[in-house]
Amino acid sequence: MTQKSDTNSKQKILIVDGDHSFSKPLSEYLQGSGYLVEVISDGAQALSRIQTQQPQLVMLELNIPGENGLTVCKLSRRHYTGPVIMLSGRSDELDEVLCLDMGADDYICKPVSHRVMLARIQAHLRRTNKTITVEEEDGKERLNFGDLVIDNTMREAWLNNAPIELTSAEFDLLWLLSSHAGQIMTREEIFNKLRGIEYDGQDRSVDVRVSRIRPKVGDDPVHPRRIKTVRSKGYLFVGDLAGRQADTRILN
Repeated sequence: MTQKSDTNSKQKILIVDGDHSFSKPLSEYLQGSGYLVEVISDGAQALSRIQTQQPQLVMLELNIPGENGLTVCKLSRRHYTGPVIMLSGRSDELDEVLCLDMGADDYICKPVSHRVMLARIQAHLRRTNKTITVEEEDGKERLNFGDLVIDNTMREAWLNNAPIELTSAEFDLLWLLSSHAGQIMTREEIFNKLRGIEYDGQDRSVDVRVSRIRPKVGDDPVHPRRIKTVRSKGYLFVGDLAGRQADTRILN
């Protein structure tokens, strides 16, 4: 039996799924956990709801009537920065990569237990409610890297004084890497700090998210100089690009 939490009472979750045998019991379970839940089954309606209501979290089935889930996810990112969890009845790596590339924060295969689903939802909401970085302890709120400026208080970033469009998950990852500029961050460290879980060696969400962030911060996706991939380890954010020599351990 779930228990209501006062901290959840004002948080709204939008479930977009045409399978009522799945969405109805999940909705009831989440409501019993203290969340406000709305269920709709049409893609076009989902886009309107996301834009006008700005729910705290969206759960989006890959195959829905009207606009498909991928299209809804991509279009919603024009005006929505909250967590998007994609749902699918297929365990397909290509689908997962496509969803993450369209801006999704997570990909969950159905069927899945309500308890596991709730845990994933809570993890995403914790992340959006509080940016988990070492720099919080140091009191730093804004980082400047020449033409790139990242502000943790406003949760915004600018390149050449132009705002950068970032999802909540993308901003968290960018802030984490940039606040550790000059340090190699392993995937294990990234997962632990941003999601509070251990890296299983298979999840590609961080890699996909880095590939989306690079062009947004003016980096070359083919030969990155700002966010470098470190062989068999993780990522390195280069704070000062001027005169920096490439590390022989780094693959572009």
